Amino acid sequence: MHRFLSNNRDELIARCKHKVAERPRRQATDQQLAHGVPLFLDQLTRTLAAEDDDDAATSAAISGPSGGDGSALSEIGVSATAHGKELLLLGYTVDQVVHDYGDLCQAITDLAFERDAPFAVVEFRTLNRCLDNAIADAVTEFSFQRDAQLFMQQLAGEKQRLGFLVHELRNSLGTATLAVRALELGNMAIGGATGAVLKRSLSTLGLLISRATAEVRGEGSDKRQAFSVAAFISDVELAARLDVGLKGAVLEVIAVDPALAVEANRELLHAALANLLQNAFKYTHENTVVTLTAYAFGEYVLMDVEDHCGGLPTGGAARMFIPFRQNDDSRAGLGLGLSIARQSIEADHGTLTVRDVPGSGCVFTISLPRHSIP
Repeated sequence: MHRFLSNNRDELIARCKHKVAERPRRQATDQQLAHGVPLFLDQLTRTLAAEDDDDAATSAAISGPSGGDGSALSEIGVSATAHGKELLLLGYTVDQVVHDYGDLCQAITDLAFERDAPFAVVEFRTLNRCLDNAIADAVTEFSFQRDAQLFMQQLAGEKQRLGFLVHELRNSLGTATLAVRALELGNMAIGGATGAVLKRSLSTLGLLISRATAEVRGEGSDKRQAFSVAAFISDVELAARLDVGLKGAVLEVIAVDPALAVEANRELLHAALANLLQNAFKYTHENTVVTLTAYAFGEYVLMDVEDHCGGLPTGGAARMFIPFRQNDDSRAGLGLGLSIARQSIEADHGTLTVRDVPGSGCVFTISLPRHSIP
């Protein structure tokens, strides 16, 4: 058999490639699958040649014993392990790992039948042993790498959810703290506008905790409602003015048409717009204006936050929505604000985009479907 395999190597590889091409999602190059069929075929040929020479030690070193060897991989085991990892990185499934080696077995038996090549039973046993060891090692590595990949994806998701909660709790607590300071310094009544900001912040803290509790229990907790955009912007403005005073910037809020309304999760949208304003206060140049505008555009309501940061660096617009990616080296936050804002808005069937104004600043735009309130 080893002479047959050596003499027909190219034909066997071509037949395997043809079988692979007939299955979907198999567009990998020979370089990407360097540890696959061609290498296995060479190892199988060398194993059979060693057994033909009664060299059991060399045969075992190349292909391993029947049932494999968990303590020390053979040559076939090492290359099959690498092949299994390659197939996972290329996005293939575990059945395609098995098919890779099954194709070669079928190609060998088909060609041998066509050319009436007689093989000894012991040679078929060696072929099956090599295939069995290669498939086992390839599938084991594929499964290990896939499980590790899924674990890392799950860990990243949990980290992002925890970051979302921490970020929003910190924002609400920060607003509540500013409101308390303002009440103390101004000796103001709790029933005024600043007191309302404090109450809303405490309410948001409670909602965040309730939502986290519901998520742990596997329950849904987010509710959408229709509300006036003018009243919503007014609430956001009250909280933002407490924050802007510490940043050396000026907040300008343009009057909103009282007829405008949207349907959304009000608390999440409030948090998203607050994140955009905080981002603008952070990066706008000192003593410049941050403008908040809400207006109708066809069947949509747009909310713009414009700053004067000087414009975005090359590629900045694409990077700023990546979770845990900060736009400076201050390390003051988690780098989640813009990512959270976009997720919250998209959950309400809206979009969040940014437009660079070179030499001036940038404009963040929330777009939500327009809604009518009776």
